[in-house]
Amino acid sequence: FTTEIDNPYWPMEPGSKWVYLESDREGTLQRVDVTVTNKTKRIANGIEARVVHDVVKEDRVPVEITADWYAQDSEGNIWYMGEDTAELENGKVVSRAGSFEAGVDGAQPGIIMPADPEVGQAYRQEHYEGKAEDEGAVLSLDAQAQVPAGHFPHTLMTQDTNPLEPKVYELKFYARDVGPVLAVSVSGGTDREELLSYKKG
Repeated sequence: FTTEIDNPYWPMEPGSKWVYLESDREGTLQRVDVTVTNKTKRIANGIEARVVHDVVKEDRVPVEITADWYAQDSEGNIWYMGEDTAELENGKVVSRAGSFEAGVDGAQPGIIMPADPEVGQAYRQEHYEGKAEDEGAVLSLDAQAQVPAGHFPHTLMTQDTNPLEPKVYELKFYARDVGPVLAVSVSGGTDREELLSYKKG
């Protein structure tokens, strides 16, 4: 495993930053800033992971702050090693639901991006029984996405599901040399997360 993550569908060079706008049917708007840090973390399972900082703001006020941990194997698969997440209200932490670390309390890592995606390929993104059980599958290698950051042809389209929330179904679009550009809830919610800007590290 390495912290040098260069999978073309989600390159994580330190200093890289993505800014997203998330909206829902109720009109709630949130800004999401995702930044690849220079930091690494030794995960409980012994693997060194890259730390990615994720801040969600509503009316410019942070409502969720997360440290995500990723590592890439020798074949080029990106593994999700866990997250330390905090939901905030009035500047105070009110929940850490969803936090997990591979190797702690039976939690296991999963693949967040395959090295060589193929249509029909399915994979487990994380597994912390009863708390974090996201799964992914590749639907297309030639989808399109139109977002404020631009038009992205030939994107990778995946579906995200979770057996803990069987009605929830989300589509995600990844552009080569950029990463995630669009996420759309098609069942179990109305969220839409669009890329506003991307800056390579």
